Amino acid sequence: MSKVVILGVFVADTAYRAVRQPSIGETILGKSFTLGPGGKGSNQAVAAGMLGSSVAFVSRLGKDAFASMAHATWARAGVTPVITEDDESYTGAAFIFVDDASGNNAIIISPGAAARISVADVDARADLIRGASVAVTQLEQPLEAAARFLEIARGGDARTILNPAPAAPLPDGMLRLCDFLTPNETEAEALTGIRIVTMDDACRAADALLARGVGAAVITLGERGVLYRSHTETVHVPVFTAGPVIETTGAGDAFNGGFAVALADGLTAVEAVRFGCATASISVTRPGAATAMPTRKEVQMLLGG
Repeated sequence: MSKVVILGVFVADTAYRAVRQPSIGETILGKSFTLGPGGKGSNQAVAAGMLGSSVAFVSRLGKDAFASMAHATWARAGVTPVITEDDESYTGAAFIFVDDASGNNAIIISPGAAARISVADVDARADLIRGASVAVTQLEQPLEAAARFLEIARGGDARTILNPAPAAPLPDGMLRLCDFLTPNETEAEALTGIRIVTMDDACRAADALLARGVGAAVITLGERGVLYRSHTETVHVPVFTAGPVIETTGAGDAFNGGFAVALADGLTAVEAVRFGCATASISVTRPGAATAMPTRKEVQMLLGG
């Protein structure tokens, strides 16, 4: 059985670098273009695979060139694909604008076949999900499928991670299925109504999530690192210095993949946050998302061990 099982979406990333985003009706010249693998769930699976974990990825693809890209990406990272092929849809794609000066990004996702991931698809993989050490999902596929995935994982031995991205309203019943919730600042605000400017704000948002049934809130704060807060422990983990920031696309996915692998390997939650933070700190020094994920050796070197 896989140590880490991830339910999520694969999309082909079409990334454009430019000095700014165009206004409606305007055309501008870009600095560069790249085509590569993406999707939060797939990126997280690639991150986990590159770190040497036994990882299975559950998703749905069309039958097209982008599906071939997906399988090649997973093969390189050592990810086991658990895929439903969909004759009636297409493999998803994403538009990514990257600010040439800062490396920050804005994204539009069209998930295609992955938007048709169903409760039945998840139920068909129940034994795999229950047998995992750690089960991870996000919100790019239908909410009902994500909730069922967490429910099945909780019925077995898996520790559950929900990365609530993109931001969406969530019922308390779903949050109670989460051993760990890993929002960024925007997603935490969407769930709690608390705008995060200071670390105290982040703590208040974490407390609101704990009150709704989350086991622990793990709020990623960009260049300020990560806040881990449970009912018994609060730790702020700063970012690591791994080199100049080239692009932040996929940083959250790198964190979640690293965090899941460390938990599956038996590290404590705080140790796993540090491991995930180191993984993300390396990923932002490289262009791309899945293509930027580091190896375990690189992460361990950054951690000093």
